[in-house]
Amino acid sequence: MSKRTLDSFFNPVQKKTKISLSGSKDAPSNHHTYPFAIPQLPPEITDILNFAPEAEGKVINDQPDLDLLYFQPYIPSSISTPLFEFLRGELFFYRVKYKIKRGPIETDINTPRFTTVFGVDETSTFTPQGDLLDATSNKPIPKDRYKTCKPRPIPACLDLLRKLTEAATDQQYNFCLVNYYASGDDSISYHSDDERFLGVDPAIASFSLGAKRDFLMKHKPTPPSDDKSTAAMNSETKPLKLPLGSGDMVLMRGTTQSKWLHSIPKRKGGESGNGRINITFRRAMVAGGTENYYRYNVGDGDVLKWDGKKMIVWGEKKGPGEGVEKEVKAEDVDKGYAGL
Repeated sequence: MSKRTLDSFFNPVQKKTKISLSGSKDAPSNHHTYPFAIPQLPPEITDILNFAPEAEGKVINDQPDLDLLYFQPYIPSSISTPLFEFLRGELFFYRVKYKIKRGPIETDINTPRFTTVFGVDETSTFTPQGDLLDATSNKPIPKDRYKTCKPRPIPACLDLLRKLTEAATDQQYNFCLVNYYASGDDSISYHSDDERFLGVDPAIASFSLGAKRDFLMKHKPTPPSDDKSTAAMNSETKPLKLPLGSGDMVLMRGTTQSKWLHSIPKRKGGESGNGRINITFRRAMVAGGTENYYRYNVGDGDVLKWDGKKMIVWGEKKGPGEGVEKEVKAEDVDKGYAGL
């Protein structure tokens, strides 16, 4: 049997599944937790997106504890730029600020990227009308289930991609996190998505749109041990760099989150100044996961919206079609890292 035949047997081509959208194709997504309605994807994007992935996923598991499926690209190249521009222009974002305490020292953190989040953990479900029900009893959730946040459903323009990703990866997702990196100065430090509320060995699908940015990975330090196999493993692991282009997707699965760290470092020059959107789909298991995601990706700050050139503050309406707008200045937002 040839090597190509063997590769096809062990790494079959991902199935392309067409997903039907529910409800009106023209009606925007709206919910009482949304500051404004989010339009549906244009048909010229939906028609092509429905047949993703464009390329077969490449398995990367040649290092200890590493299990990736790398699509170059997943989203067809003909729509990756229009999809990027649509999401940047139509979604609402936040620049989250919060405090962390290490011993007696308390530090203010300003997230060095724009973020937003949609979804709810698997203890709850949304009705078609946007009401929250208990996933087991199918009755309205207790009023104290979510003490610090108001969960909101995933809008149709992102839910279509979620459904397609579930079909291609044989996983289930109930959360969508979106990060916008406005320039090479926006970043995320080394971290792993290994929170308990994601369960054991979570699968996380991470999409890139817009500017190409390096995705760096390194194995977590292994505690010293007399075990020769542990020492051998430490010497075998090497840092990994994936140059994520527009439309690419990395599925991180297995022990990747528990054993590896990943980051998007700052970059100067090149196309990094053109902006990049990262979309990740995850599955939170308990209410604590919902509280966590909304705290670190929404917070209690201003709602921000792209005005065609920059992010501006979207405020309370003064009159029909009017809003309070002011530019988000770099010196107000770029003061730290948030490894979340």
